[in-house]
Amino acid sequence: MNPARSTGAWSRDLAMGVRFAFRGGRDSWIRTLFTGIGVGLGVALLLVTAALPSALTARTDRGDARVGSSTSELDAPGPGTLLVARGNQNYRGKDIGGWLLKAEGPDAPAPPGLTKIPGPGQLAVSPALAGLLDSAEGELLRERLGGEITELIGDAGLLGPGELLFYLGDDRLSKLPDERFTGTDRVDAFGGEVRPDELDPVLTLLVVLTFVALLMPVVVFVAAAVRFGGDRRDRRLAALRLVGADARTVRRIAAGEALAGAAIGLVLGTGFFLVSRRLVGSVALSQRSVFPGDLDPSWGLAALVALAVPAAAVAVALFTLRGVLIEPLGVVRTAKPSRRRIWWRLLLPAAGGLLLSPVVRADDSGGFDEVRVSAGTFLLLVGVTALLPWLLERTAALMSGGPVSWQLAVRRLQVSTGSAARLVNGIAVAVAGAIALQMLFAASDSAYTTDTGEDPGRAALSIISHGRAEAGRAEELGRRVARAPGVTKATALSTYDAAVAVPPRDEDLIRLTVGTCEALREVARLDSCEDGDAFVLSGPRAQGYDRYQGSAQPGQRLFVGGAGGYDPAAAPVEWTLPAGARTATGLVDPGGQLCTGLLATPSAAPRGVAAQDLYRNVFVQLDPAVPDALEHARTAAFRVDPSATAATLVATRLDSQYGAIRAGLFVGAALVLVLIGLSLLVAQLEQLRERRQLLSALVAFGTPRRTLCLSVLWQTALPVTVAMVLATAVGLALGSVLLRMTGMPGALAWGPVLAMAGAGAGVVVLVTALSLPPLLRMTRPDGLRTE
Repeated sequence: MNPARSTGAWSRDLAMGVRFAFRGGRDSWIRTLFTGIGVGLGVALLLVTAALPSALTARTDRGDARVGSSTSELDAPGPGTLLVARGNQNYRGKDIGGWLLKAEGPDAPAPPGLTKIPGPGQLAVSPALAGLLDSAEGELLRERLGGEITELIGDAGLLGPGELLFYLGDDRLSKLPDERFTGTDRVDAFGGEVRPDELDPVLTLLVVLTFVALLMPVVVFVAAAVRFGGDRRDRRLAALRLVGADARTVRRIAAGEALAGAAIGLVLGTGFFLVSRRLVGSVALSQRSVFPGDLDPSWGLAALVALAVPAAAVAVALFTLRGVLIEPLGVVRTAKPSRRRIWWRLLLPAAGGLLLSPVVRADDSGGFDEVRVSAGTFLLLVGVTALLPWLLERTAALMSGGPVSWQLAVRRLQVSTGSAARLVNGIAVAVAGAIALQMLFAASDSAYTTDTGEDPGRAALSIISHGRAEAGRAEELGRRVARAPGVTKATALSTYDAAVAVPPRDEDLIRLTVGTCEALREVARLDSCEDGDAFVLSGPRAQGYDRYQGSAQPGQRLFVGGAGGYDPAAAPVEWTLPAGARTATGLVDPGGQLCTGLLATPSAAPRGVAAQDLYRNVFVQLDPAVPDALEHARTAAFRVDPSATAATLVATRLDSQYGAIRAGLFVGAALVLVLIGLSLLVAQLEQLRERRQLLSALVAFGTPRRTLCLSVLWQTALPVTVAMVLATAVGLALGSVLLRMTGMPGALAWGPVLAMAGAGAGVVVLVTALSLPPLLRMTRPDGLRTE
């Protein structure tokens, strides 16, 4: 065959298919519109996925840009230096980033997003934080921060539009030469680099599987959308055969129609993406938000989507015609179809299982072979789409009898199981992937949840203040916090470095804890105590690394404050441990730390060393009956020391990276469920439109509308049930393989499994309910009209 002639035939037939899609009557362009909407929803989500790398890169760049740095050794104030200290806050479960600033010269650099450095008591806040402060909910936070808002932080200084961030001018900040452990840094520029923590192999596996499991339903729905209106299209192709077109021509025309629907889908999908990008700035999930401009897919990924979707549409259209014999007198598929074969459908999940087991590591560090794992998971999930039509066909063939509505639904499924399977394929794939991921997350929860050793029953809040302070700062902090509404007790302790000689050996450094007798009883078992007493602690040593290994004897001379040599500006103070110091047993404090070394009450403590505290700690007990007691305590601590860390004590803590990945899964699953629901609704409406004449005829012959509504419900419920059973089986199999891969022990948690299956079924039931009003309109007598 002449290649030029063959190319011309392809071009002519594809163009004819495109014309049929747009100019083939109302049915044709409505079908094309439905196909475009279905494909467009998938394209929009693919573009969002393609834009994620650029959004993450922009977020990282802005985070690096606001990191303070120094171009040289800054031992003393200068005209271009700035003191910065952390002032992060937590308010009613919301994390609020904060920085304290003090300009040491006229040329001090301003952080990104600011035009000037806030003066003492002045605030620069993000727009989201300004909105919170202006609302009724932010009343207590306004009381805490106090300062006058002089500027809103620009986009260049924010990770996202919903970030809560403030800069507060504080003239109390200070830093002596070579001073450390104060929490205050001297910088002369902004723009450092924060190296993110690398993901371990299990977290990497979770990320890979999350992307595969969430994108697979999108691909399935795009493929199903191309087949909208397939029965009517095939009947029109049979008419073309009657006027002389051969089998190859009608297939090329069908490819042209699919190409037209895919092109409309690309246009609509781009529109959906642009609209969603404009709205994304107003949405914050788990306090994470994205600037609309950051969702910018790379040209390479966008081009890949633009080329892959039309190519997939044509391939699906041609593939689905392989078993359809289009002849001049009709479509042979309208007769009883041949039974589907099972053998080749089992090859896909079998190949996926072979790829996943045994596990091949990418390297000796324990990393998984990501390509192999992705391919194996992909094949297992694709196996769901291959097995579902066969399983549904066998199930429908066994059904007989029952009410009229049931018989109508079963007969429809027996005639066209392929259409029913396409309707729920995406749900089945999504549920199978979600079940596997839920099993993996449930098994890994314990591995990424650490026991902090903290005791929330003894204290609800731990307030830690670092660095230099005037004498009695810990006691003053405790007294101010104790006066806050809802605070029942505030225990203040000060900790110093001590040593027998300066500089000490590493194993000779001694911890000296100073506090009232009541405070010391939180960290030691004391038979009796009064002001002027001192104690030498005995008992078990701290587990793991502990910088305090030394101890002392009563009457021994010690050097306190700066004894560790970490603060060259701090001269240690000589102090003699009272000769009457008694032995006591150290206890674990509410923060989970075992107290060791020496204890001293205020009268027995060394003089002139309070200005060289290593840190001060206040344990706070709250009255749960007082509203916002926790916020009042934090406000009191912030007023005394804005750089103090007020941490809520918890018995367990979840790894931040693991928590971010799990939150990302929930966000992605929510988007996929929305896509599933919208696509199912479009597919259901398109199927009802195709059958409107049949439905109207049934009503005209006396069939109650209630019977038709029930038949639509059964016609959806049966495929959904079969799909959920298959998805659960594949999801459990995939989850079990993944658990063996990671070596994590995991018992089957039926709660998440049933929840995912129920969510998938619930989406389908909701879509069916939404399709009932159009069904009632389509069963009117005028539905018998034809063109």
